[in-house]
Amino acid sequence: MGSSEPENGCDVAIIGGGIGGLATALALHRKGFQNVAVYEKSNSLRAEGTAIGIFANGWRALDQLGVGDQLRDKAVLIQGGQEILFDQDQPQNMPYPAGEARCVKRSDLTNALANALPPDTVRFGFNLVSLEMDNQSMTPVLQFDDGKTLTAKVVIGCDGSNSVVASFLGLKAATLVSLGSVRGLANYPDGHQFPPLFTRIKRDQGDGMVFGLIPIDDKLVYWFLTLPLPLLDGKFRDDPELIKDATLRMINGYPADAIEMVEKSDLDSLSFTRLRYRHPWEILVGGFRKGSVALVGDAMHVMGPFIGQGGSASLEDAVVLARNMAQKIDILDRCGVGTQIMSHKKIEEAFDQYVKDRRMRIFQLSTQTYLVGLLLGRTSFATKFIAVKILHIFFRDPSGHTKYDCGKL
Repeated sequence: MGSSEPENGCDVAIIGGGIGGLATALALHRKGFQNVAVYEKSNSLRAEGTAIGIFANGWRALDQLGVGDQLRDKAVLIQGGQEILFDQDQPQNMPYPAGEARCVKRSDLTNALANALPPDTVRFGFNLVSLEMDNQSMTPVLQFDDGKTLTAKVVIGCDGSNSVVASFLGLKAATLVSLGSVRGLANYPDGHQFPPLFTRIKRDQGDGMVFGLIPIDDKLVYWFLTLPLPLLDGKFRDDPELIKDATLRMINGYPADAIEMVEKSDLDSLSFTRLRYRHPWEILVGGFRKGSVALVGDAMHVMGPFIGQGGSASLEDAVVLARNMAQKIDILDRCGVGTQIMSHKKIEEAFDQYVKDRRMRIFQLSTQTYLVGLLLGRTSFATKFIAVKILHIFFRDPSGHTKYDCGKL
C-alpha cells in the first residue's frame, strides 16, 4: 500500500493521500491505468476530521469503487434527524435525507480505499512545494520540499484547501469562514443508548453554537461542535488537552449526555478546524484544468460541512474523472504499451469533459452549502431572510443533493 522511496517519474501523479486522492487512484486502477502513484506529505495515511457522513450519492460512488459493502459493515444506517432546543422538553423531528446514510470513521474509509490499491501506490513523505510546466515537453514538473523533483504525464491535485496544484492553476486561496469546528469520537465499551439518528443540540438564545452527534456503531459515537470565532481560536489546534478543556467550558450547561461524550473522547480523536470554502461564483468561472493538470476534491471545491457533501463530492469526482480518462485513452495506452502513450491531446480532452461534467453539480452543492452556512452563522436578519428565499426558490427539495448519481465507473 505504501512506500517512502522516490521514483524517476510516472504516468499519473496524484498529489495528496486523503479521500479524494485515494479514491482517484482506485478509480483509475479499476479502469486499467497501471502507472499511478499517490504522493502524500504525511508519513502515514491521513484521517483528518475523525468521521464523515456519507449520503446515498456517496454510497453509489463507493459501490463503483468496489468498497461500499465492506464499509457498510462498519457503520449503522442513520434513520433520521432530531433537534433538541434548550427551551423545549422533547426533541423535534428534523428534516433528514431519505435513502442510505451512514457515518463512517475516516480511517476506515481511507484504509478501505488504500488497501484496494496495488502495493506501493501510496508514497509517503512527499510534501509538494511547487509545480511548473516544462516549456519544451509540456510535462508537469513537481518540486518537493526535500529538493527532489518528479516529472509526470498527468498531475491530479487532491491536496486539500491549501492546494499547491490549485495555486498553479490560478485559483485564489480558499476563504476562511467565521466558524470553527471541534470534532471527536466517544467510545462506549459497554455500548451506548443513542438512537441511529443525527442529533443537533442548540441553545435557545441563538449564540451560534451547534453540538451534533451521529452514532457510528453500537459503541462509537461521532460528535462535533460548530461555533463562531473567536470563541475558540487556532491556538488550540495542536493540543488535544486544550481542545477538550475548552470544549467542556463551551458546552457548560448542555445536556449531560453531550458533556459525557466529550469527556469519554480519546485525545487522539480530537481536532479543531477553521472552516474554509470557495465561493459558488468561483466554482462557475474557476480554471480547474491547465494542460495535463487537474483538480479533485477540496482542492477544487472545498465547502463547509453544512449539508454534509464535501467527502461524497470528492468520491463522485474520482469516478467521473477516471471514466472520462478511460473513454479518451485506450487500454493499451493505459497499460503503458501503446505507441503514443497518453497523448497530451487525449488527456486534455478527458479533463475538459470531466470539468464540464462536474462544474454545475459542484456549483449547486457549493451554493446550497453557502446559503445554509449563512443561516447557521452570525449573520444579519436581512441576510438570513434572503438566504431562506433563495433556498426556497432554487432548492425546494433540501435533500435533493443526495439523489444524484455520478454514474458508472
